[in-house]
Amino acid sequence: MALSVGGGGHQRGRRRPRKKPLSEINVTPLVDVMLVLLIIFMISAPLLTVAVPVDLPDTEAGAVEAEQEPVVVSIDRAGEVFVGEAQVGYDGLIAGVRQAGGSPDAAVSVRADGAAPYSEVAKVMARLSANGYAKLNLITDTAPRAAPAAAPVTATEG
Repeated sequence: MALSVGGGGHQRGRRRPRKKPLSEINVTPLVDVMLVLLIIFMISAPLLTVAVPVDLPDTEAGAVEAEQEPVVVSIDRAGEVFVGEAQVGYDGLIAGVRQAGGSPDAAVSVRADGAAPYSEVAKVMARLSANGYAKLNLITDTAPRAAPAAAPVTATEG
């Protein structure tokens, strides 16, 4: 007769020990989701500024650094006046600027369509100035610097 002692073979009636649960977090899906969200926000952030469509005139001036976000007054091609995205009209301009958080010592930026009547732009700026808004900024597109024009050539007869 033979007697088997010890763990050389499989013993009947005993279960195999269960596997331990994995205690590590797989961060690869988390990184993938974060990168996708980053790309979405990078693309959509510039589109969230102001939704009033205006065709800004081109200038050679550079961008102005602002300490706080200014109140934006827009004038579209037809001469309609907006504060932010809300149409306020000429009569509701000052109330709209105050409601948007523009105190008289705060900066107010004026965005006017290049085809907007000059008289409307002047009226809006004059009304803001008359009500104590001294820091008025005109928003324009920055055009690339053009090469200096060559002197005109004149034909001389000799």
